[in-house]
Amino acid sequence: MHRFPIDDVTALVEDVLVAAGADRGHAAVAAERIVEADVRGIPSHGVVRVPAYIRRIEAGGYNLRPAIRVERETPATALLDGDNGLGHVIVTRAMGIAVEKARSTGVGWVSVRRSNHAGAGGIYASMALQHDMIGVYMAVGNAPHMAPWGGLDALMSTNPLAVAIPAGQEPPIVFDMATTVASYGRVKLAARRGESIPEGWMIDRSGAPVTDPRRSAGALLQPMGGYKGFGLNLVIASLAGVLGGAASGSDIVDFNKDDKSPTNTGQAVLVIRPDTIRPLDEFRREMDERIRELTRSVPAPGGEGVRIPGSRLPKRRADAVAHGVEIAADVVDELVSLAARLGADRTPLNAQTATAGIDMDGRER
Repeated sequence: MHRFPIDDVTALVEDVLVAAGADRGHAAVAAERIVEADVRGIPSHGVVRVPAYIRRIEAGGYNLRPAIRVERETPATALLDGDNGLGHVIVTRAMGIAVEKARSTGVGWVSVRRSNHAGAGGIYASMALQHDMIGVYMAVGNAPHMAPWGGLDALMSTNPLAVAIPAGQEPPIVFDMATTVASYGRVKLAARRGESIPEGWMIDRSGAPVTDPRRSAGALLQPMGGYKGFGLNLVIASLAGVLGGAASGSDIVDFNKDDKSPTNTGQAVLVIRPDTIRPLDEFRREMDERIRELTRSVPAPGGEGVRIPGSRLPKRRADAVAHGVEIAADVVDELVSLAARLGADRTPLNAQTATAGIDMDGRER
């Protein structure tokens, strides 16, 4: 692992996307969201994904000049058509619309269709926090590697759910999960690193556990919590897929195998303005009380005690700002090769320029 200044990594990802043909404004938004995943400690959804995005761009799988538009709208809801653009840009637009609707009506729901993979869901849910609001994100994943409970046909994907809830003095709750035991991105990351995966993540069609991620293509991800995870996965498929007219079930395009076909990815975002229900200060104060009640409860033997989802994010961000964001050496090498091949503008990163807390021109940050 090497550390690089966040701005430098973001600039390089942006330039690689632009060199591949993306609009500069769209590339800037996508790059920020991509690098934010690494900042948050979710490398499976960060810079490691850029080569796959470029491969899809070069195969014609993206529309790099999309007409992203609202197709249907009420004071509290909207249907956003992404026109097969970059998913990070489309969902960012959806969250902006949902925030404005919540500002006016107290709640904002935006269904998204004809989108693409957008990275880590917690990033989008967290956008509501800066407006003192609650954010929810859900999506139909682009990797149909889960069977319905009791079946063997891969008709379902990881279908993530993320929720961000503001507090007062305590860090906000930021809960981000796949409804499978692990996301398929973590399986691909393990394969890239030459690591095994734990039993319980995947099974083959005979029901035997799969621990070699290189055998994942024909294997099935397992739902978290058994039939309960399947039920939650189905609910998300219905709300983020069927409701907005996006792909679900057998219509899901596996973007690990098909770079050309539009995925018609479905996402849905919900924003809630807490002060329409109770005074904001009162809500924040009680959130702090409940969080502290949990974290100060008696720890289980041999454990670290209770940890609230998202509680480590402020420390991770501060560490990345001060010392640079961690990126695996092989990921950096691949990004540098892409930059060189595509003729990206700015100086590429490499191990020699990876110095914690130092800009690539030598100035202290």
